[in-house]
Amino acid sequence: MTPEMSDVTRTKNGRPVHHWRRDLVELAALFTAVAVADVVANLIGHGPDGPALLLISAVAMAATAGFHTWWSRRRGHAPPADHTGARPSAESRQAGPIETAPALPEAVTAEAVLWRMRTTVRDEPGTLAALCTALAGRQVDILSLQTHPLAEGTVDEFLLRAPAAVTASEVTRAVAQAGGAQTWIERADTHDLVDAPTRILGLATRTALDAAELPLALRQLLGRCTIRSLPAASVSAGHADEGVPVEGALEDTVMRLRAPEGEVITVERPYLPFTPAEFARARALVELDTRLGPRVPGNHDLLTLPQGKAITVRRADTGDLEAAKDMHERCSSRTLNLRYHGPVGDADRYLNHLLSPRFGRTLAVETAQGRIVGLGHLLWDGDETEVALLIEDEWQRRGIGGELLGRLVTMAVEAGCDSVYAVTQSSNTGMVAAMRGLDLPLDYQIEEGTLVITARLDVTPVSSRLPYDHEQSVRD
Repeated sequence: MTPEMSDVTRTKNGRPVHHWRRDLVELAALFTAVAVADVVANLIGHGPDGPALLLISAVAMAATAGFHTWWSRRRGHAPPADHTGARPSAESRQAGPIETAPALPEAVTAEAVLWRMRTTVRDEPGTLAALCTALAGRQVDILSLQTHPLAEGTVDEFLLRAPAAVTASEVTRAVAQAGGAQTWIERADTHDLVDAPTRILGLATRTALDAAELPLALRQLLGRCTIRSLPAASVSAGHADEGVPVEGALEDTVMRLRAPEGEVITVERPYLPFTPAEFARARALVELDTRLGPRVPGNHDLLTLPQGKAITVRRADTGDLEAAKDMHERCSSRTLNLRYHGPVGDADRYLNHLLSPRFGRTLAVETAQGRIVGLGHLLWDGDETEVALLIEDEWQRRGIGGELLGRLVTMAVEAGCDSVYAVTQSSNTGMVAAMRGLDLPLDYQIEEGTLVITARLDVTPVSSRLPYDHEQSVRD
């Protein structure tokens, strides 16, 4: 090993570097200086010109010192002639070569988008790390992660933030190369930024306050899915769902859950199989609903009609069944036919279903004497939402239908519905006028003589569009 290599090695190990040639030169200079000093001392001590020689020596030494100082400063500003292996000072050393930093990729600087993604991986060490590395290679940031263990493998659910230039196909391709299978991805929004435990607690709270929230809570818990409720009467009559056990059943993309009154809630998501963890969460919400029993919010809004009569608008449920039947008795056959589109004698059979909070929400209009004179229904129909109105003949054309419809549509907006539809007849001018009064985009379709009006909920409607006097809101 050469001396230069030894110096570099010692410098890397943190030890000082000494050059033997420099030491030899300094030792020679020392001996020369001693010899010169001895000669000068002899001349001064024995020669006649001793003082003059002493003065000359002082001037020479001062000149030599000045020259040394000037030379040292010049050498300090000049670049080194060779590499000695010594560590540069803190002021001069750099972390790398001096060059312009490369510009960030356009995809990184562009506006980011949110994605929800699921993929199945082998239950082996390192599989998740491979996925994370693949996503990082596309500048994709992982905001949250949930794992769903399966009998074979694990389903990983991600909330991702990716550059706008990175497409969904690029993400899924990178995940597939990293070992992911059965990958599903869709756009997300800021509501998905809430962590899973917080979201589940919020859904449980909503369900505890209002039984009608259960289908909506299930939909928000499980994502885009179709939820249907089969009444207990149909189950007991020998329907195929009769064999569903109390604890429910999970079959790939379909889960069936038993509700308190004996009906079966069917949840279907064709594009993505349910995991056991999702099934357990959904079953826990249904069990909570069962333990709490029937319940509706106790708000009562007191209104004064333009004609001066006072009415109360409140939530209704199956406890109002007899009062609703009495209203049927006071309604004309034409009014009932326009509402139920069938034999008038069968109208009472629908009431128990319509008033049940399992299938939607119902608003009742009461007079000052406590008599129900109007009903408005917001019904969960799979992926769609239906609105329906029934106003007693004597109380029609007073704006009650428009008041109820505005409140029902507001509920639909709060529930996250994209649209609502009403099934009626073209001769039902009151319902058509109420739908037009929403000031929302409307679509009209005629199906077998029946008029279907769909309102797109592009804007949030107000709950009341009529000049009522809102006296007070009372909560039981």
